[in-house]
Amino acid sequence: MTATDRPNTRKLHVMTHGCQMNVYDSARMADLLRPLGYTTVDAPEGADMVILNTCHIRERAEEKVFSLLGRWRKLKEEQGGNMMIAVTGCVAQAEGEVLLKRAPFVDIVVGPQAYHRLPELIAQAHRKTGAVIDTDFPIDQKFDHLPDDAAPQGVVSYLSIQEGCDKFCSFCVVPYTRGAESSRPVASVLAEARRMAATGAREIAVLGQNVNAYHGEGPDGTIWGLARLLDAMAEIKGVERLRYTTSHPNDMADDLIAAHGTNPKLLPFLHLPVQSGSDKILRAMNRKHTADDFRRIVERLRTARPDIALSSDFITGHPGETDADFAATMALIRETGFALAYSFTYSPRPGTPAAGLPQLDAALKDERLYELQAELRLQQNAFNEAQVGKTLPVLFTGIGRYPGQLAARTPYLQPVAIEHDADLTGQVCRAKITHANPNSLLATLSDKERLAA
Repeated sequence: MTATDRPNTRKLHVMTHGCQMNVYDSARMADLLRPLGYTTVDAPEGADMVILNTCHIRERAEEKVFSLLGRWRKLKEEQGGNMMIAVTGCVAQAEGEVLLKRAPFVDIVVGPQAYHRLPELIAQAHRKTGAVIDTDFPIDQKFDHLPDDAAPQGVVSYLSIQEGCDKFCSFCVVPYTRGAESSRPVASVLAEARRMAATGAREIAVLGQNVNAYHGEGPDGTIWGLARLLDAMAEIKGVERLRYTTSHPNDMADDLIAAHGTNPKLLPFLHLPVQSGSDKILRAMNRKHTADDFRRIVERLRTARPDIALSSDFITGHPGETDADFAATMALIRETGFALAYSFTYSPRPGTPAAGLPQLDAALKDERLYELQAELRLQQNAFNEAQVGKTLPVLFTGIGRYPGQLAARTPYLQPVAIEHDADLTGQVCRAKITHANPNSLLATLSDKERLAA
């Protein structure tokens, strides 16, 4: 391409709500539009195109979308209507027609499985009056159509390897917005991981709505599970750390559990949502596992990797939850011990089975959440305090908040601040933890010559 036939430079602003998979999708949308002349900017003011990548998991997600779109509408009017507005992601998938009725100034609505068609949709939007909508579930994988020249994500990079879910938990919209489980071929995943490592990634987090259900086709035609894929990724030059999220207890295969003890690059940290400690509520949630099933998995993980730390998800106030059910959840939390956890009150999602059931009082759900979060905060604080005095391999991710300070992360993903006068970004070094704060640690570099990798 010569200087005369390059596309005109256009400004693109992308705002992302929701999970790390949405963050990955947003980055890939920017990659798709770069050949069209779009360069990303940090603010919507003056942008030629703005994209809102949405999440539909929590209640009131749609209202947050419309509130932001109302502000963008004013910007569009100030620019004489020349700013193109696109809404992507799970709200677009679930509420596309409703969205356009409430926000007719939106130009493009595209679901999470069809965003690889954005260049074509933009061209259509320029040619016609009215919005362009694409919320189909295409037969071909979007990953087959994404460009190879992705922008570097940095020292910590995210790589989507699996999408969709076949579990149909009663509270969850993912099967309806992301579709059935689908796994990328091994060659595609490894090629992207190598590109990430070549552009500075030292930690790669592989992503999926149900990532440990990964079943991608290998180069030899056989089906690979997640453990085998992680073993292959561990061989990539430059990759020092690996992790995966989000998982389902029913897909913790024997070889994946074993990999936590045999794969030296796999971090001793696992996010494994359990949601409840009550078997009755787990059945109501359609989780297809019991609380004791979860306990046995935890025991096996800790046998394979004694220093593993666990994170999880919990929901309080699912329809039908009694005081005894909540007590069972609290018992599971106290028995297991978590380094980190995410917890929410149940919020009915339209179209899901649990949404049609009698709902618990909001105040009761909140009361239970506060009690649960208080226990989880105690456990997180205790875990952080337990690191004080230890020497851990930390990955330096950049400059710290204050002058003379570097930012790093432990193998348990805890943020660490270390005073040092040289930039060690991308290096893994041993550091002695000296102080624990509620959400971060302080450390000193114990031996900068002794790299962990």
